[in-house]
Amino acid sequence: MEADVGTLTKQAYGILVVDDERTLRFALKEGLAEDGYRVETAGDGAEARSALDRGEYHLVLLDQKLPDASGIDLLREFKARRPEIQVVIMTAYGKFQWAVEATKAGCFDYVAKPFELDHMKLIIQNALSQRRLSEEVRRLRDAERRRAGTSLIVGGSSKMAKIFETIRKIAATGSSTVLLQGETGVGKELLAREVHELGPTSEGPFVEINCSAFPENLLESELFGYEKGAFTDAKRTKRGLMEMANGGTLFLDEIGEMSLALQSKLLRALEQKRFRRVGGTADIHVEARFLAATNRDLRSLVEQEKFREDLVYRLDVIRVSVPPLRERPEDIPALIDHFVAHFNRELGKSVKGPNDEALALLMAYRWPGNVRELRNVIERSILLESVEWILPEHLPLEVVGAGGNGPRVLTTRIHTEGTITTLAQAEKIAIEMALAQTGWNKTKAAEALGISRQTLRTKLKEYRVEAPQEHDG
Repeated sequence: MEADVGTLTKQAYGILVVDDERTLRFALKEGLAEDGYRVETAGDGAEARSALDRGEYHLVLLDQKLPDASGIDLLREFKARRPEIQVVIMTAYGKFQWAVEATKAGCFDYVAKPFELDHMKLIIQNALSQRRLSEEVRRLRDAERRRAGTSLIVGGSSKMAKIFETIRKIAATGSSTVLLQGETGVGKELLAREVHELGPTSEGPFVEINCSAFPENLLESELFGYEKGAFTDAKRTKRGLMEMANGGTLFLDEIGEMSLALQSKLLRALEQKRFRRVGGTADIHVEARFLAATNRDLRSLVEQEKFREDLVYRLDVIRVSVPPLRERPEDIPALIDHFVAHFNRELGKSVKGPNDEALALLMAYRWPGNVRELRNVIERSILLESVEWILPEHLPLEVVGAGGNGPRVLTTRIHTEGTITTLAQAEKIAIEMALAQTGWNKTKAAEALGISRQTLRTKLKEYRVEAPQEHDG
């Protein structure tokens, strides 16, 4: 193990030593630097936080009792900010309950002072080896997750074949900004990941942010970071996602939701590859590839004066328009097979897939939620049922209703030969049918069922009935 880790430590691994004893800090820095580690030190919690903001560290040697902070509190904070970082607690006050608490908080090891340097070096090697193994497992899981969740790589339609070919060409360009356009659920994020994985920035981080998920002020601080004291709650300096994407790819999802004020700052960052943290005065240089996605027409937003025209030109260097699933129905059977195989593995099932009647319903449905909705329908059918085939009665009512078989399937679900349906099951089915027939108008559905709207709301919670995406909200 020592040789294995040693080949990677030469200026590769960063270690932060946090202790209020200057002699111990010096001894650890000198001893670990001899082995090729990049070592920085901090004498208290404030210095440690500042160091973590400035640099990239793989491991922290952390004293349990600091002048201004508890080591275990800092451990929790560091793991929340950087879950992948390894932390070793050093203490002169060894108590069993503290060791248990530190372990629960994510500590790799709990070492009593005084200790031998060679012993600490062995612990560090073990911690870094475990981190490297975890990163490799995560990488393989991410690759599998992309294969499992990326219906786009399965689609064999001519439209998708052209998109894949375009993606390969785009990835090879290395730095051109790409705009991915299409409805929600078509897989824009997955295509962005493909551009990243196939391009020269693949060894760097893939950082994504959904611009619609944050209000304007929070989006700016998430994107650019902020300096300590920039605003009331800015008690420490924070790196932004753009800074974290240095050397890799930054993916801005739902870019059409960004405010005009923030768009001007983004434009400067794209053109100059420089930005300033909120409250900062120094420019930070970043080398990253920028990808953006939207389900809106940016040109139309420009006409409405809701989007900067110069930013559109900067983003729209290369555009990829992803067609909705209803425009490529020939992809549906292959996608279904792909998702069935994936969820069989994940859930330990052996479902063969939809029977002919269920497949016909799936093919007839318009899929307003696109590939994401299809994936969810297959997952739900396999998760909730314990049968060999996915049957029409296992599908959501909006899918069944699209094929004109709603009433027949309702009857089948209530009166399956050889089984007895409980009153609760029948009530749930009746509610689902009423909602499907009224287009999820809860007032009309409640009237049709002869109950109050409040009672219907209570039943929806009780039976965990959720609106399909096209009626959500």
